[in-house]
Amino acid sequence: MEGSGFPIVAILLLVVLIVVIITVAKTLYTVRTSQAGVVERMGKFNRVARPGLHFLIPYAERVFFVNLQVQQASFSVETKTRDNVFVQIPVSVQYQVLDDKISDAFYRLSYPQKQIESFVFNSILGHVPKLTLDETFEQMSGISIAVKVELDQTMREFGFNILTALVTDIVPDAKVKIAMNDINAAQRSQVAAMARGEADKILKVKQAEAEAESKALQGKGIAAERQAIIDGLRSSIEHFRESVPGATAEDVMALVLLTQYFDTLKDIGIRSNTNTLFLPNNPGAANDFLQQILAGLRGGTHRASASVPPAQ
Repeated sequence: MEGSGFPIVAILLLVVLIVVIITVAKTLYTVRTSQAGVVERMGKFNRVARPGLHFLIPYAERVFFVNLQVQQASFSVETKTRDNVFVQIPVSVQYQVLDDKISDAFYRLSYPQKQIESFVFNSILGHVPKLTLDETFEQMSGISIAVKVELDQTMREFGFNILTALVTDIVPDAKVKIAMNDINAAQRSQVAAMARGEADKILKVKQAEAEAESKALQGKGIAAERQAIIDGLRSSIEHFRESVPGATAEDVMALVLLTQYFDTLKDIGIRSNTNTLFLPNNPGAANDFLQQILAGLRGGTHRASASVPPAQ
């Protein structure tokens, strides 16, 4: 009998040792720096355990760990703009458990990301349908701010702080993208055509102004040349009368015209690109030429006099 009692004692000691080990394992626990521990006693919330080594009442308390790090949830919301364009809007939400509301964050929401997703959908669907597609692109930052403000106000009651709510992109249908690119290309082509037309207009205006100025200068030059010729003729006539007593105006004019006639022949002869031109070159022809010019001048003077009505 004494020999058979030893194994029984050893078994009992082994059982006690196992129970002690299990009890110690259930009593000691460690909370990491980025976590907090929610301790329940008999199924009821008791306290929040901070980072470090802690003890539990064996078989009466248990601990649950809550992540205090910044977490991110990404969603894609499909909605329609005011101009009836369906778009996909990716949204990234960064959130964190509030340090003073750890128990609320643990107990009040069973799936925080699902609740956050629902509130994001509600906020996006409340803003984007009021905007056109172009306005949606222009107000991406405004939509992000609106989503963040509304989401933060709601989730703070449940123990969560919304750090950012970013609308990362706006993705319309592929056909809509192609149409938008075509419209943009057409508008740019129109602007380019208008710019080219305006440049051509300015160039033509400047050319016309330059041509007008050139002609004005040419006209002034011709007028000055003719005035110089007249002044020279006047001076020549006066010198001729002084040198030849009794000379008449017709004699002076005849001499001037004859000189001009031979100067013209000389100028035509020395030009290399002159076309064939037949002119009389004997002295008698010069006299006929003079008489014809004088007759033309007298005829023009008589016609001008006849066209003036007599004074009443």
